[in-house]
Amino acid sequence: MSERIVLAYSGGLDTSVAIGWIAEETGREVVAVAVDVGQGGEDLEVIRKRALDCGAVEAAVADARDEYAEQYCLPALRANALYMDRYPLVSALSRPLIVKHLADAARAHGASTVAHGCTGKGNDQVRFEVGVGALAPDLDVIAPVRDFAWTREKAIAWAEERALPIDVNKRSPYSIDQNVWGRAVETGFLEDIWNGPIEDVYAYTANPAEPREADEVVVGFSAGVPVTIDGQKVSVLQAVEQLNERAGAQGVGRLDMVEDRLVGIKSREVYEAPGAIALITAHQELENVTLEREQARFKRQVEQRWSELVYDGLWYSPLRRSLDAFVDSTQEHVTGEIRMTLHGGRAVPTGRRSAESLYDFNLATYDEGDLFDQSLAKGFVQLWGLPSKIAARRDQQ
Repeated sequence: MSERIVLAYSGGLDTSVAIGWIAEETGREVVAVAVDVGQGGEDLEVIRKRALDCGAVEAAVADARDEYAEQYCLPALRANALYMDRYPLVSALSRPLIVKHLADAARAHGASTVAHGCTGKGNDQVRFEVGVGALAPDLDVIAPVRDFAWTREKAIAWAEERALPIDVNKRSPYSIDQNVWGRAVETGFLEDIWNGPIEDVYAYTANPAEPREADEVVVGFSAGVPVTIDGQKVSVLQAVEQLNERAGAQGVGRLDMVEDRLVGIKSREVYEAPGAIALITAHQELENVTLEREQARFKRQVEQRWSELVYDGLWYSPLRRSLDAFVDSTQEHVTGEIRMTLHGGRAVPTGRRSAESLYDFNLATYDEGDLFDQSLAKGFVQLWGLPSKIAARRDQQ
């Protein structure tokens, strides 16, 4: 058996062409690895057979949907992870899981090299290669599209010359990446940042401007983990899937943003993440009820750094693990239910209840039964403002 290369295989044009190209250029056998993270579309068995028909000596497929939801999406939810306060890390979360399966496959098949289909402009090249370096530093990495300046035209010509079993004529005007946590769309007319997205960009969400009845949903959490939808027990994957459907039907989770890529350029991205946005909204609201003030303030700083690390391909970094430990410690009391109205593209909390609540009605009320001793406030205000008052006296002299 010749030395092998493990290829992250999506079933599309670039990675299908890469199988034969790598084999011809390196003289090595190619093992294709496809990972299901809830991206939908074609059946994995169809993708596995296509890889073999394109020249792979073996093709492995993994149903990693529950693994992805529980070990990657859930930590992001508990961290309320939103890059640039908006993007719920749709693609960034799936890459370290795919890298893990690539490294495992390389060990299983005796490969010394892994390959991916990323370009040199995007963030994913970093996520794949830094991840491989963290999990299996002895493995080499090649990226045919980036390293050998492939264009789509070259890939189509290659496929036609060798009669590969893929449709090389059908071309979406967009570049799309999707999984159960959301969907990312770029390129085409979206590259002109003045152009507004049109409805055919979207697949996970309905037009929020269309009239429809609102949907009320109650999400239950236990220690920061979504465990019920409207009182019915769910797994993490089921919670995301159900809210993808229900929040998506209300147009929740559409994002159109210009973001800062790791490679130093700005890019325009359109995202759909109905389940992710609805769950993060509910989780944040429950934390508002159950986290102590200073803990909550510091956690917001941690959330931003956590999101940046994952976006930047540092899932396997020591700092991300340390931040996870802090986030986990904050979730002990994040138990209860949040009621939300899904309508018009928004998920709006309308009710909260928790046995772990720090909200005390008798302290908060302005009506009869108020237990808050307002006589203490005068001295508190004076002491709180004393440093500013002393500085102001100095500045006025």
